[in-house]
Amino acid sequence: MSARFNAVAASLLTGVLLLVIQVVPARPLLLAERFWQGAGWLQVVFFTIYAGWLAFKFSEANNALRLRPRIWLLFSLVFFAQLVMGLAGFEKMLMTGKLHLPIPALIIAGPLYRGGDFFMLILFTATVLVAGPAWCSHLCYIGAWDDLCSRSRNTIGELPVWWRRARIAMLMVVVVVTLLLRALNVATATALLFAGIFGLTGVAVMLGLSRKIGTMVHCTSFCPIGLLANWLGKISPWRMRIATGCSGCMQCQKVCRYEALSRENILARRVGNSCTLCGDCVALCHSGQIGYRLPLLSAEKARAAFVTVITSLHAVFLAVARI
Repeated sequence: MSARFNAVAASLLTGVLLLVIQVVPARPLLLAERFWQGAGWLQVVFFTIYAGWLAFKFSEANNALRLRPRIWLLFSLVFFAQLVMGLAGFEKMLMTGKLHLPIPALIIAGPLYRGGDFFMLILFTATVLVAGPAWCSHLCYIGAWDDLCSRSRNTIGELPVWWRRARIAMLMVVVVVTLLLRALNVATATALLFAGIFGLTGVAVMLGLSRKIGTMVHCTSFCPIGLLANWLGKISPWRMRIATGCSGCMQCQKVCRYEALSRENILARRVGNSCTLCGDCVALCHSGQIGYRLPLLSAEKARAAFVTVITSLHAVFLAVARI
């Protein structure tokens, strides 16, 4: 598929999604509409064009390798800038008008503690079913920080095997502690304190370990939502495959910060379970032996379809990037 086709497809998909967001909800979700009635349509047009431009750029794997961390960080900066402004008193910057801690683990812990308010959990699940675990490499507002920290080191170190399994224990701890807090009727302020400590611990992992090792330790070994994305991603049709013609040159291993392309994985022609479909490895494989797979499509068309979906989701998330 041509880059222009990708651009048009991404623009159309983004336009349709933003049209629904502009028209259907009773409460305006687009930021411009909150301040000026009718201005949301300008935001729809802007992000429709933006999605097309980004899909055009992402059509080339080398461009995607360079741009993905930047536009991901852009999303995170916009998200937290709006949060800060909301905290400063501009309530229209907050989607619901109420503050929610921006900690990924609360996507599951929040509903378990409150016994309701499943919006973020539904959004997360729907996104993963549509785009697989790419939530963790394109759309997570915290993951961009871990990516930035890991890139402070040019070489990528390997994690001990038990570190890769730590997220299972972390998920169990989060679920059990949350259920205990609910069963014991612990005050919301105390529950938020637990959540805040968990979030700050995650930041410490990024600053202390991801920077030192060059691997995204927070995302691969600490964040329980990353584990859920990998598990739910098995239901999604998207896959990253290594073809039998792989020469084992290990070039792809040099850019994988998710511990999904260990030497054992590459020699076994099997991408690791921690893969987030970031696609960085595709640009490094000069023989084209690693790439996206989607039933009934060639690797080239599968990647084009993925680019259309993920750039559209990025544009939509950026357009409504508020707590």
